[in-house]
Amino acid sequence: MRVVSIGSKARAALAASGGVARPLAAFPDAPYFDAAGEIVWVGSKLPARHPRAVLTAQPVLRGAAVELAVLPAESWSCALPARADRAVIVSACRRLVRALDLLGAPRGFGALLAGATPAFPLDLATPRVHALARAYGEDDAQAVYDASRALLGLGTGLTPSGDDLAGAALFGRMLVDRGAPWRTIGTRLAADARAASHAISAALFADLVAGETFEPLHALADALATDDASAATAAAGALVALGHSSGWDMLTGFVLGVNGEAPSDQLKGEG
Repeated sequence: MRVVSIGSKARAALAASGGVARPLAAFPDAPYFDAAGEIVWVGSKLPARHPRAVLTAQPVLRGAAVELAVLPAESWSCALPARADRAVIVSACRRLVRALDLLGAPRGFGALLAGATPAFPLDLATPRVHALARAYGEDDAQAVYDASRALLGLGTGLTPSGDDLAGAALFGRMLVDRGAPWRTIGTRLAADARAASHAISAALFADLVAGETFEPLHALADALATDDASAATAAAGALVALGHSSGWDMLTGFVLGVNGEAPSDQLKGEG
């Protein structure tokens, strides 16, 4: 099976497994496989690069082991921008939210960015999202941990909406504040996610809170850091296209973590 591109974590996992990726017993029909105890994301039509992603030249048969012994010379890796001015990023982020209509109809928790109420069952979790926003607004690390913990595992799909929102919120906060407490909270929450969520979401959540995740979210962070409005809109558009609502959930959390405001207040800032 020829590999077109590969993420750094997937490369390390496949090197350890001898290039063999096996289906996950609990998710035999999902595009996620096990390689030496690590989850890798394998397929010929993956929507975005990710540290765990393996893009193949041909479709991959689900539910069977796949051999990926010949890997590209280079692997894709990602990191938060080296330079990040908080005032610039917050202003650019608020400007992006004011142009929300360019991204289409919000899904999942994205409804909160538009001043609407998410559909059931996420509507029941809206107070938890506002509690998380207050915690970030007050720079209260313990409150952020508590409010994030209350969102883990909430929702449906391979990555529950609560995981995506809470993880992206911490990613956004680490973009504007490289202080030690946020990394520590990420480590604690990643451990909690292994019990509160399922294996696939827990792995992706751990990547997210470590600042290594889907390429569109990194592109958005880079665009905001350089105050490039058109690039930010393009990156946000690619982000919200991920999954049924995962991208919108991540965008909502990211904005919340960057700005430290309740979603309903995001449209009020003039930057």
